[in-house]
Amino acid sequence: MAASDDRRVGRPLAGPGTGSSSGTGGAVDRLGWVHRFAPGEGSMPAGDPGAAGGLAPTDDLTLLLLHGTGGDETSLLELGSEVAPAANLLSVRGRSLEEGAPRFFRRFSATRYDQAHLASEAAALADFVGAAADRYGFGRGGLVALGYSNGANIAIGALTLRPGALAGAILFRPVMPFESPPSADLAGVPVLVTRGRRDPYGPGSEPVAPYLRSLGAAVVEEVIEAGHELTRRDLEAATAWLGAAPWRGGEPAGT
Repeated sequence: MAASDDRRVGRPLAGPGTGSSSGTGGAVDRLGWVHRFAPGEGSMPAGDPGAAGGLAPTDDLTLLLLHGTGGDETSLLELGSEVAPAANLLSVRGRSLEEGAPRFFRRFSATRYDQAHLASEAAALADFVGAAADRYGFGRGGLVALGYSNGANIAIGALTLRPGALAGAILFRPVMPFESPPSADLAGVPVLVTRGRRDPYGPGSEPVAPYLRSLGAAVVEEVIEAGHELTRRDLEAATAWLGAAPWRGGEPAGT
């Protein structure tokens, strides 16, 4: 599915890029990442909305949108708004560049990743979302990552290297990013994994769900008739999974 321009989301945007960045030309602010924040339809004002955040902290859903290689902080805004119309959207641009294409960590080949950089950027992303929660006023208990491809892989890194940073995750077309997968306590953390049956990266995606289950995560996995690209079925699966609110103790769709 194609990337979208943030102007099509139909929500006010905050953060670096609102009036100061366009496409890939944004500036990094003190949080250290180029990003966009779009408050959800149900967000409650907290005093002056132009102050340090403008939302009353709640555990309502906030989607952390993590693009694939070559995307940016606008790429998944429309998708996020479609699968969770009332959610806050926090969309982030990866800080690594591969021939000018943004990514979340360096790689040496299509499936061989810079392990040290993966670990450091996963930790930095976890720190960023904590600081963003303070700035924008959303509750950390409802922060769910939605990542595609390389974005799904950095979400795996944040989940496992910094347990507690995320309340759950939707992983579209992930690949196991670790050469030596770390142990972590993910007891009960809900995760949705969608894989493409014809995905050329398929062999690398197969270990993801079993690995996360071995750490205690509550994983729902669906194999979709597709390649590496996203399909309408991915969005339907994500919408249903989110509708059950498994991070609040609901029963994930597909279990």
